[in-house]
This record gives sequence, structure tokens and C-alpha cells, in this order.
Amino acid sequence: MNTTTPQSDQPAVRDRLSSRIIASSVAALIVVLSMIAWTLWLSWQLEGAGGAINDAGSLRMRANQVAVELASMHEPPNEEHVQRAREQIEIQDGILAQLKRGNPARPLFLPSDSAVLEQMDSVLRFWRDSMKPAAIEAIEGVSSNAYLRVLPEFVQQADTLVRMIEIDNSAKTSLLRLSQGILIVIACIGTPTMIYLLYLWIIFPVLRLGDGLRRMAAREFGMRLPVDTQDEFGVLAVGFNRMADELEGLYGDLEARVIEKTAQLAAQNGELGALYDMTAFLNQPNEIEDMCQGFLDRVMQQFGAGGGTIRTLDPTGENLSMVVSRGLSDAHSRAEHCMKADGCFCGTATRSGVLFVKDIHSIPVPDNFQCSEEGFSSLAVFRIQAQKEVLGSYSLHFIHRQTLGVEERHLLETLGQHLGVALENRRLSAQARKLAMVQERSLMAQGLHDSIAQGLNFLNLQLQLLDQAAVRGDLTEVNEIVPLLRAGVDESYQDVRELLGNFRSRLGQGDLLAAVEATVARFRRQSGIEVTLMADGLAGAPLPPEQQLQVLFILQEALSNVRKHAQATKVEIKIENRHDFRLHVSDDGVGYDPEEVAGRSDEHFGRRIMHERAKRMQASLELRASPGKGASVALLLPASARQAA
Repeated sequence: MNTTTPQSDQPAVRDRLSSRIIASSVAALIVVLSMIAWTLWLSWQLEGAGGAINDAGSLRMRANQVAVELASMHEPPNEEHVQRAREQIEIQDGILAQLKRGNPARPLFLPSDSAVLEQMDSVLRFWRDSMKPAAIEAIEGVSSNAYLRVLPEFVQQADTLVRMIEIDNSAKTSLLRLSQGILIVIACIGTPTMIYLLYLWIIFPVLRLGDGLRRMAAREFGMRLPVDTQDEFGVLAVGFNRMADELEGLYGDLEARVIEKTAQLAAQNGELGALYDMTAFLNQPNEIEDMCQGFLDRVMQQFGAGGGTIRTLDPTGENLSMVVSRGLSDAHSRAEHCMKADGCFCGTATRSGVLFVKDIHSIPVPDNFQCSEEGFSSLAVFRIQAQKEVLGSYSLHFIHRQTLGVEERHLLETLGQHLGVALENRRLSAQARKLAMVQERSLMAQGLHDSIAQGLNFLNLQLQLLDQAAVRGDLTEVNEIVPLLRAGVDESYQDVRELLGNFRSRLGQGDLLAAVEATVARFRRQSGIEVTLMADGLAGAPLPPEQQLQVLFILQEALSNVRKHAQATKVEIKIENRHDFRLHVSDDGVGYDPEEVAGRSDEHFGRRIMHERAKRMQASLELRASPGKGASVALLLPASARQAA
């Protein structure tokens, strides 16, 4: 059995099954088309010869017709018979000329046989030399006896021509029938031949391949297909035998392969589980030290380390500081380590130090080093980094000599990146909280300055006036100042209560309307002003809590301004939350001159606070007013500025 592997996966063009099929099909097509063309040519020849027989037979009739016309034109002389005789002579000339040159369009032509062509020349010469001159002389007045004497000979020669054409036609008819018979024989023999070749070339190899597949499915891995051709099926047979060899080899050590793959999957699942567990732990809201402690405990347990440390760079990026330590003495934990390619030493590691140029994944510990005194045989150090910024390092100390593999090193590097991201997130969150606290304190300070500070300044001024009046003993002025002091203290008290209520405002998802209603109710109690709240258009998604809180603060500041400055009797509040969010607050108070207010050196802090809050939530704020016609506040938060809820 030949199982020689071919040099190429594709057979040569001459050996391909498609080449054989195309070649045999083209050969059969050429033979069939040739036979069909031959029969068509014979049919065309027979049709042309039939036309020649008809015209050659008409030569006798035309010659006799000329004789009749010549005999009739003298009894008595008749010009009409003369004209007819001339027409018959011209027709006879035309028939002879057409027979000589042929007419493929009819078709009409003489057989290519030389005897037929010689007989045609003889008939044509006899007509031109004897028949036609005698007929012309008879038309011109001479007797027609000369024409009648040569007429029988012309008729005899025409009959001879017709018989010769008929004999040639008969031979071609026999040849046509023979060709048709050959076509029938070709069809009868060619069809079984093609069926046999297709079975031999295609069906039998397919059946043999199918049998091989069935036996292979029955685990007969020793089965091989014979390679007895170099065509596509030969290539398939070679491929099948290769597959059988591979399957036989695979089946032989399948159990070992399954154990190996299972171990690989278990290791990968362990790595994924470790990453998932570490990610879930690092995302918990723990303090940095607790987070680092939990990280180190998990890594040590995962890799069987006897000790470990986590160190982070200080803000200057020059020194490493210990965060947590496990399994090491205090003296060893306090030591700052920087790794060299040939060992480790105690010292200070910087961002540009050796540690961050190249990680030392696992190195032996020299006997004279403190690690050896602690009972550790090898040490592994990895960077803690977020993006491309190095934040520190963590080390694992192994009691027994241990070399980490590529997958283990990659996992430890990834864990270091996760820890770096978690540390960076903690730092960013702390900075964000600090910034938010600073901003909120700034707004609170501005609110205190706008309300309490100005009120206290007014009270201080009135107290000075009261003191001066008391010194002078002016009771009238004292009586005028005391009510002002009482009103100022009451207003400051209301401002303090309002600010405390604003500072305590906390909103959850979708609590804005309830908070607005509570604010409106408190405003009614404090001011006694009529308030109309319209909140029908709330079909859109609720704002996130941070933006809801800013909207509430702006509303509270607007109502505070109404209470303190507007002298209004009615306030209208409209809230709309569809595609965009809109808040509109208007009153019927005394209003103000925007240009005059903008030109003041002591601009009202409430206006500035509202603008700053609107800017923080990426909204636009528009303040409108005119003297004696009230004022309005319009807040627009476009859909593109909505924060993720």
C-alpha cells in the first residue's frame, strides 16, 4: 500500500481529476460537434444539389417553351410571341448562369464532382454556341427549323446533367445516414463510458473514503486508505492517512493529554479566580492600610510565601516607606530594599533606582544578608504601578528556594497593577472629596458672608448708634434703634435657620420633588408669601443626587432673595424634566435694575453663588428683573450635561 506523501498538498495539473474530466469532456464534445458539423454540411450540400436539380430540370422546359414561342410568332406574325420568346431566352441565360456560379443563400450549387462540372460546361457551351444563336435568328425572321433541329440534343445533355446530380445526391444521402448512425453509436457507447469513468474517478474513491471514515468512527485507527492516484482523491487519501496517524497518536496518549489540559485549565481558573477575588477585595471601601494588608495576605497564601512587604513611594517620589509587613522581624521590616541583578542590599530606593529599571522576580539570598538570618532562601519583588506611574513595590519572601514561572510572574505583575490602580483610586477619591469639601466650604462661607455677616454688620452699626444715644440720653433715638435691632436679630436668626436647613439637605435618587415641596412649605411658614408650584412635566429620567442637590440649593437661594429683598406677595415655581431639565422661579416684587446691580462694587453674593452652582453642573442660569415688575431665575440643564445616575 503506497502512502508516500506528495511534495505538495495540490496535485500537478496533469494529474488532477478536474483536468481528466475537462479533457475527456472536451474530446467528446469535439467528436460530437465534428459529426454534427459534418451532417449539417451534408444536409446543406443535399439541399443545394436539390435546388440545382430543379433548375437543371427547368432547362428542358425553358428550351421547349422557346420552341413553342418561335413556332407561334409566324402564324400569323405576333409581336407578343416575340417578346415572350426573348423573355424565355433571358430566363434560360439566368438559370444557366446561376447553376454555374451557385447561390448559397437559396442554397443552390452544383456538386464539386469534376464530371458534373464538365457536363455543366458542356450544356452551357451548347446553349451559347448553338441554341441561343438559332433562337435569335428565328426571332429576326429566319426559320426556326435550325433551333428545332438542335433542341433534342440540348434536352438530352440537360437530362444527363440532372442524372449526374441525382447520382451524387444519392451518394451524399447515404453518407448522411451513415453519419447519423455513427452519432447514434457514439451516444450509445459514450454514455456508458462516461458513466464508468465518473464511477471510477469519483464515485468509487468517495465510497472508499466514506468507508474509511465509518471505520475510523468505529475507532479502527489502524485503517489506512490506498494511495493509487495522484489526483485530488489521492491527496485526500494522503490527508486521511495523516489524520489517522494523528488520531492514533492522540488516542494513544489521550489520558496524559487530558490530565495536562485539565491541569492547565485548573491553573488558568486559579489565576482568574485570584484576579477576580483580588479585584473584588480591592474595590471594597477599605482604608489603604487594611487594603494593603488584605492584598499581601492573599498573595502570600496564593504563592506560599513565608513573608512579604508592601512599600510605597512618598509624594516626592524619592523614598520608599513601609505600609504593611508579614512574617518579618521589625528590624527587617524597617529596612528599605533595592534589588540588584546579583543579589539585594539595604538602602533607599528611588523612582530612578535599580528596582524600577528592571524587576527582580526571584533571586537567591546571599548568606551574609539579613534575609538569610530571617530563614528565607529566595526573594521576589514586583512593582506597584498605575498606568505608567510607579507607586511602590511589594516583595514575597520564600523559605525554600523557588523560581517563578512566566505565568506566575505575569500574574504577580498584574496583581501589582491592580493594587496600583486601587491605591491611585483611593488617592484620587481623597483629593476629590477634599476638593468638593473646599468648594462647598467656599459656598458656605459666601452664604454666611451674604446673610449672617451683613446682618451682624448692620447690628454692630446700630449698637454703636444706640451707645451714642444712650451717652447723650436721647431716649427718642433709643426707641427708634431698639426695634431695628430686634428686626435685625430676627432676620439673622431666620437666615441661620435657613442656612442650617440648606446644609442638612441630602437627596437620594428621585427625591428632588419631595425636597422642593419641603423647601416651599418652609418658605411659606417663614415668609407668609403665597407660592405656586407647577411640576407636571416630569416624564424624563430623574437627575442624579449631586445635580438634584445643586438644583435645590439654587432654588433655596432664589427663595431667600425673594424673602429678603423682593417684597413680593406671590411666587411662582415651575419645574420641567423632559429631554432637558428646566427650573423657573418668578415673583411679583419690587424687582431691581440689572445694570445698577452689576455696577455695584459690593455685588450680591447670592447671585454669584447661584451662578457658581449652575456652572458646577454645566447648566446655564439666567437672571431677569426690572424695577417694579418683579424678578425671575431660569435654570436650564441640557440633556448632554446630565451626569450618569
